Amino acid sequence: MPVAFVCRTRSTMPPADLFNLSRNIDAHVGSMTKSRERAIAGTTTGLISEGEHVTWQAWHLGVRFRMTSRITHMEAPASFTDQQVRGPFKYLRHTHEFRPDGSGTLMVDTVEFAAPFGALGRLVEKLVLARYMENLIRERNEFLVAQALATPDPGR
Repeated sequence: MPVAFVCRTRSTMPPADLFNLSRNIDAHVGSMTKSRERAIAGTTTGLISEGEHVTWQAWHLGVRFRMTSRITHMEAPASFTDQQVRGPFKYLRHTHEFRPDGSGTLMVDTVEFAAPFGALGRLVEKLVLARYMENLIRERNEFLVAQALATPDPGR
């Protein structure tokens, strides 16, 4: 059974702008400087769209990882979903939703994942990965919201 969590982030940006900023490869790289994440194959800059993929290389928990994700579903500007097609997880799906909320947007990230290695992987999920992944998404979203405030046209 995969681990799942939901992260909610409010922004003053309109949904369409936050939707574009969230699928902007360059913004993602900027949000992941601590892990030295970079796009090394597929769509490596600008906006990623449905059916496209990106291969990331990063350092997490002291280990270098490569992961390829594909945008498997997109309903602009309300949502998109990316899924790991190759990488360290047995399974990883991240759904991004953008809901109008007063004068801005409520961004809702739903993340589901499972580690490999059976019972050992489930133990690592509970002890380390669940909290690590949730903090990673929260930090990414804080970066995006701050980026949105600093840039007049952040998604393009």
